[in-house]
Amino acid sequence: MTTRTTETTHEARDEGCMDGDDLITAWGLVAEATNAIGPRLLSGITPDGKDMAGPWFEVLIRLQRTPGHRLPMSRLAREVSLSTGGFTKLADRLEKEGYLERHNCSTDRRVVYATLTEKGREFTEATKVKHVERLREHMLAPLGEDGVRQLAAIARTLRDSAL
Repeated sequence: MTTRTTETTHEARDEGCMDGDDLITAWGLVAEATNAIGPRLLSGITPDGKDMAGPWFEVLIRLQRTPGHRLPMSRLAREVSLSTGGFTKLADRLEKEGYLERHNCSTDRRVVYATLTEKGREFTEATKVKHVERLREHMLAPLGEDGVRQLAAIARTLRDSAL
């Protein structure tokens, strides 16, 4: 079986195809880059200079960029890759800080909306400015504009193929 795998690997390389090791390496590099850069993008970005947790920023920025500044909590949980219970805890903390409010849907009792408050909009705008500075430093500087556009297109393709 080892011989067969080795033959298949050599055949793939001879034909210009990526073999399994190449694919694993490529994915590993994506994961390593994300893990290395992610914390730097949220380092010291709050108005008082503190770090921000990724899910907090993702929720706030999604609400800030959505017309009406509200989304169903179940959708937000799915989009930021949290369980319903995990997202509820996060929403509790964001609500306690005054950044979001929850509102029941008037036509469907099962739906609860997370709505960004005025305080949440101001906080998100202030953190967004610093986040963009970090993105310019850690993404735009090494990749350039064309590289960032290519990366976004590739990421969109991967995301859409998984939906």
